[in-house]
Amino acid sequence: MDSSRLSAPAAATQSRAAMAELPRHNSLAAGPMQTFDSDGVTIAYLDLAPTGAGGGDPILLIHGFASSHAVNWVNTQWTKTLTHAGRRVVLFDNRGHGRSQKLYDPQAYRSTVMAEDARRLLDHLGIERADIMGYSMGARISAHLALAHPGRVRSLLLGGLGIHLVEGVGLPLGIADAMEAPSLADLTDPMQRMFRAFAESTGSDLRALAACIRGSRQTLTAEEVGRIAAPTLVSVGTRDDVAGSGPELAALIPGAESFAIEGRDHNLAVGDRTHKQAVVAFLEHRP
Repeated sequence: MDSSRLSAPAAATQSRAAMAELPRHNSLAAGPMQTFDSDGVTIAYLDLAPTGAGGGDPILLIHGFASSHAVNWVNTQWTKTLTHAGRRVVLFDNRGHGRSQKLYDPQAYRSTVMAEDARRLLDHLGIERADIMGYSMGARISAHLALAHPGRVRSLLLGGLGIHLVEGVGLPLGIADAMEAPSLADLTDPMQRMFRAFAESTGSDLRALAACIRGSRQTLTAEEVGRIAAPTLVSVGTRDDVAGSGPELAALIPGAESFAIEGRDHNLAVGDRTHKQAVVAFLEHRP
């Protein structure tokens, strides 16, 4: 999950949706995780072989805030969809999340720092170039990766993040306060309650998430976004009050495509069937 500016009504709507649709932690399994050292930080990952016909082109998946590889990509059937489409699927838990190492210094969560975890994982696996797909905070990290290491990114798939990559700064700092509150019952703000409930549902380290929010608030300028050279797909739900406009962001990236995930909000867009279809089709026709 990730957010920029939300009005009170929008926050209340998001809160109700999140409470009804919170994913269940580790409800599905995709095999035992491995770990590697990313400049002194232990990162847990999975490397899944293709199960369907195809060339085994690698795709790296980067999850959103307070989520994990399992909640964002396994439980939503993304790993099944992509391996069946003949892709080698690499996914990991961002630092501070899931089974990766927990850190409590906000500077350890700058978007550029987290993008280097992704790059080092590619190095660790000997993958020179991969399709990169991120959702929400993961899309923000993916965009930073594409700018810092354009030669490593074959294509860029940004889900759950639109123009707020440029105009927004990630989660409001009040969400960090929500992570540090004594309990969910002590919170009254709908958006704070939504993110605290989601974090608890995924078994997250709340202190680490508070540090992540405070550290990962970097935007990109329109000029920087305009330098993204990889073929890009921007996918945002039509009821997503968090991401900002997908078409507006796509218009800033040369040659980028935009896909509207009809009738879906920020929480439900990630696993939507049409979203998966659009991504698979994009991967099939990208250079």
